[in-house]
Amino acid sequence: FSFLQERLRYVLGLLLLLHSTDSFYVPGVAPINFHRNDPVEIKAVKLTSSRTQLPYEYYSLPFCQPSKITYKAENLGEVLRGDRIVNTPFQVSMNVEKKCEVLCNFPNKPVTLTVEQSKLMAERIREDYYVHLIADNLPVATRLEFYSNREEEEKKKEKDVQFEHGYRLGFMDGNKFYLHNHLSFILYYHREDVEESQEHTYRVVRFEVIPQSIKLEDLKADEKSMCTLPEATGSAPQEIDPTKENQLLFTYSVHWEESDIKWASRWDTYLTMSDVQIHWFSIINSVVVVFFLSGILSMIIIRTLRKDIANYNKEDDIEDTMEESGWKLVHGDVFRPPQYPMILSSLLGSGIQLFCMILIVIFVAMLGMLSPSSRGALMTTACFLFMFMGVFGGFFAGRLYRTLKGHRWKKGAFCTATLYPGVVFGICFVLNCFIWGKHSSGAVPFPTMVALLCMWFGISLPLVYLGYYFGFRKQPYDNPVRTNQIPRQIPEQRWYMNKFVGILMAGILPFGAMFIELFFIFSAIWENQFYYLFGFLFLVFIILVVSCSQISIVMVYFQLCAEDYRWWWRTFLVSGGSAFYVLIYAVFYFVNKLDIVEFIPSLLYFGYTALMVLSFWLLTGTIGFYAAYMFVRKIYAAVKID
Repeated sequence: FSFLQERLRYVLGLLLLLHSTDSFYVPGVAPINFHRNDPVEIKAVKLTSSRTQLPYEYYSLPFCQPSKITYKAENLGEVLRGDRIVNTPFQVSMNVEKKCEVLCNFPNKPVTLTVEQSKLMAERIREDYYVHLIADNLPVATRLEFYSNREEEEKKKEKDVQFEHGYRLGFMDGNKFYLHNHLSFILYYHREDVEESQEHTYRVVRFEVIPQSIKLEDLKADEKSMCTLPEATGSAPQEIDPTKENQLLFTYSVHWEESDIKWASRWDTYLTMSDVQIHWFSIINSVVVVFFLSGILSMIIIRTLRKDIANYNKEDDIEDTMEESGWKLVHGDVFRPPQYPMILSSLLGSGIQLFCMILIVIFVAMLGMLSPSSRGALMTTACFLFMFMGVFGGFFAGRLYRTLKGHRWKKGAFCTATLYPGVVFGICFVLNCFIWGKHSSGAVPFPTMVALLCMWFGISLPLVYLGYYFGFRKQPYDNPVRTNQIPRQIPEQRWYMNKFVGILMAGILPFGAMFIELFFIFSAIWENQFYYLFGFLFLVFIILVVSCSQISIVMVYFQLCAEDYRWWWRTFLVSGGSAFYVLIYAVFYFVNKLDIVEFIPSLLYFGYTALMVLSFWLLTGTIGFYAAYMFVRKIYAAVKID
């Protein structure tokens, strides 16, 4: 057992090494070299809140605006995430300090927020919004310091440092709202090695901010847009009263520090996770448990099958065998086509499409090609891959449909290309209408929606038809036994052979294997964290495939032993049982981890969760179905049938 653990540690070490090789440059993200005094542009990405799940663009609030607002051209992933990258009036130059400067162009004239604007600002502060800025493609972070060892004396205390993405818009004290109107930017640069005659070049390697709330009267501004910050002890915060007009100044300061961090590893700060230990422990735990259970299941099934096959193949005991019960008795019905073969093959085709897409995305991400620094790349890659994997989906669906004695291949291909994507598009469209109503930047713009529809009907649909055509023309799967003319009567089944009991039983093992990973994925989606542990995720995905296949084989074996040959649909439903547990976990996460209270954020959460659960059910159901189908063909090929 200790040897097994050693081997596992070795494999996991390799995987971790694979996804920590971030010293090579990600394609499309090259370092930018700055000279002293070069402008470093600070852009705004969006405002987010884990309480409302509705991102807004930066200028939806009355911040200071530059003379000309320009939005960056964005990829599909960024648009779907609600990023709207835009320029800001912050003037920052490489390695040039600024003590305190007024942001808007009129130094002595404060900004006046109307009652409407004050109300909106107070509302966003109450909803716990964070502002996300970027400098040289690095997101801004707020440093959080807390003491880890409380018992020791003051001097020996060590501070633990963690980073929060973005900075808080403001804070509440009682029923009063305070706005962070002064930003202290701390930028870290790495000095590049150059020849003596050349001028030094610098690269930005970290971008931190300390937000402060300082009352208008305490910020003394002069004609040249300069201001003086008050002493930390004596200053009062800038209150925003939502019932009247408010006057305030937006100010900022810039401080540069040299750093040893190389450009290639500048993202490490953002990705430091406080609980990698938990991760290791949980992965090793689930690997050991799954392989242990898998081993036991495989041994039992193989031994039982050998016994069965030996008994069934004994020529001399034919009379005894005829009276026996068991899976051999249903050999004339086991390959009888199920009801609705077109829908079954369409769903399995979509499952294959999802499987190929997820496998490739996780593998490519594990090699570091889809790092968080290339914003929206993961989403874009997933969308395009799903479209192009339509060929494989169509091929498998077409071949299975032919095996199940289907004839209307054109209708089948159309069903495969539109059934699952149609449901996804429908749900997303309804949710999008609600987000539009809230004027959030999370709403997919109309042109993007048209582009997605064009991709669906212009790329995915023709590819599915192509795959389906070749799959349908190919020789159908070879079934080892003939199907009888008259269907056999199915004996009354025990209570534990019920479909729902099967779903509950079959879902536990695969869900247990990926349970911890699910927590990190949910945090990444709903709490604006970065998810980057794709080495772990790849391993978890392999474990998921193994456990789904095994559970599915065990369930179909029990079913055939009980002389129930209607296994096609049932295997597909039962193998996707872990999706039911994912749904329960999502509800638990909603109640315990998120403090979402309003109707629309709740609707968004459950709408997107429903899509995740549906996709997960298709994925696991497809894996289980193909495992069971191969198993059934194998065992019936091994027995002699007169």
